[in-house]
Amino acid sequence: MEYVYAAMLIHKLGGKIDEDTVKKVIQAAGGTPDDGRAKALVAALSDVDIDTAIKEAAVAQVAAAPAASAGGAAPAAEEKKEEKEDKKSAEEAAAGLGALFG
Repeated sequence: MEYVYAAMLIHKLGGKIDEDTVKKVIQAAGGTPDDGRAKALVAALSDVDIDTAIKEAAVAQVAAAPAASAGGAAPAAEEKKEEKEDKKSAEEAAAGLGALFG
C-alpha cells in the first residue's frame, strides 16, 4: 500500500511516477524500497489516469456512505429499547424484593 501512497504523493506534487522516484519516496519515509514492487507499480499505472481514478473512487465512497449510515440507526434504537426493558425489569425485581422484606 505504501507504494500506492508514494505514487499518489508524487502525482500530487507534479512529479513523474517512475521507479526511481517511487523508491526515493519509500526510502525518505524510512522504508526499504523493493525494486520489483516499484517496477510493478509503475507498469500498473502506465495506462491509468490518476485524477480520474481518484474522482471515481471518491464518488463510489459517497454513494456507499448513506447506505451504511441508514443501517447503523436501527441497532442504536434497539439498544435504547433493551436498556429501558432492563431498567424496568430491575425496578420490578427490586419492588418484589422490597415486598419480601417490607
